Amino acid sequence: MLIIARTVWFVTNAISVIIAVVVLLMIARLIADAMDLNPFAWTSRTIRRLTDGLVIPVRGGLRGFGMDPKFAPLVVILLAILLGYFVLQLLGAIATTVAGVIDGLQRGAFFWVLGFILLGLLSIYSLLILVRVIFSWGMLSYTNRVMRFLVDVTEPLLGPLRRMIPRLGWLDISPIVAFLILFLFQAAVRGTLLAGAPAYNF
Repeated sequence: MLIIARTVWFVTNAISVIIAVVVLLMIARLIADAMDLNPFAWTSRTIRRLTDGLVIPVRGGLRGFGMDPKFAPLVVILLAILLGYFVLQLLGAIATTVAGVIDGLQRGAFFWVLGFILLGLLSIYSLLILVRVIFSWGMLSYTNRVMRFLVDVTEPLLGPLRRMIPRLGWLDISPIVAFLILFLFQAAVRGTLLAGAPAYNF
């Protein structure tokens, strides 16, 4: 368990550092753009070289929505924080599952092993649905590899729900119902297969 805890600690800190670096770079970009610095000066060229890889694709996306591309650095900050959050949630679900399975195997508790595997899969599936919903707000099409993966994985649950549940105007509430179903399954697994099992917090 110590190795798992240290791995989670290391990855969590690494992600926090990456997010902090992205935020600082975007703030520097915003300041440089606001000050209208000489584009050929060393400072401007360095800031642009470090940030263009993140800003330029987001600018294209904002233009597609008819929004002002000058907000691209702010959107990059938001995306970095959201992506970091998703990675940390995924890491926590995997770490909890691995720790629970190892503990169950050591104690010879087969039901715990099965319960932690089911709980981990349900947690990861819930997270994939949430990511799909957020990506769909960004109007990512099925041609995008990530979106194609998310649709292929989550549609077996969302598709039938969407056919059974009418839309509320423009709002598709099938993901909300899916979250409720997955939450009930998780509660059932905790109350049956994982009754008496220790809780792991990473």
